[in-house]
Amino acid sequence: MPLHLSLPMMKEPEFFESRENLFSHFSQYIRLSPALQADLADKIAIVHFRKGDTVHDTSRVCRESYFIRQGLLRTYYLKDGKEISEYFSAEAEWVNSPRSFMQQQLDIYSIDALENTEAYRLKVADLGYLFDHYPEMERYARLSMGSLFGHLIERITSLRFTSATEKYAHFCQAYAGLHHRIPLGMVASYLGIAQETLSRIRAR
Repeated sequence: MPLHLSLPMMKEPEFFESRENLFSHFSQYIRLSPALQADLADKIAIVHFRKGDTVHDTSRVCRESYFIRQGLLRTYYLKDGKEISEYFSAEAEWVNSPRSFMQQQLDIYSIDALENTEAYRLKVADLGYLFDHYPEMERYARLSMGSLFGHLIERITSLRFTSATEKYAHFCQAYAGLHHRIPLGMVASYLGIAQETLSRIRAR
């Protein structure tokens, strides 16, 4: 997959209009002071990924986190040369390679775009600056990580289901409103079943 290299973008009127979506998200968890809003606007950039682009791969330490404004990203790893989908992220969710981003070391996870995607990019160094200057950002980080932890919990829960039918039913519940946007083969790899088996289940 091609590695998409996003170029720095000027903060044109479109950015200042669209950033309100992100500010609204932050405001669900913390109070945004004018100073914090200004620093967020300065440090966040809008990036675009085409369907099929690699957002992050295992050859690099993850130094950027992405808040999806529109689109769909997949986090996956390789096992015996095959891609295993770990979880999927869509609008209003942050995405990174968690261990790599937090510990600044290489990890097993890659991220790719399943749809044309527009996202806000925040670099780890800028996040550190925000933590140092705005204590409320640490509260935001703790509260907003629920989405990521939710995906990981659902992943663990899905392993407890024994039959393929049960696994698929749980997947549809966990990704309600989203599962129809995910390619069948990637759903099958997430569930750990053959694509042919999944096709039979869906046909019932």
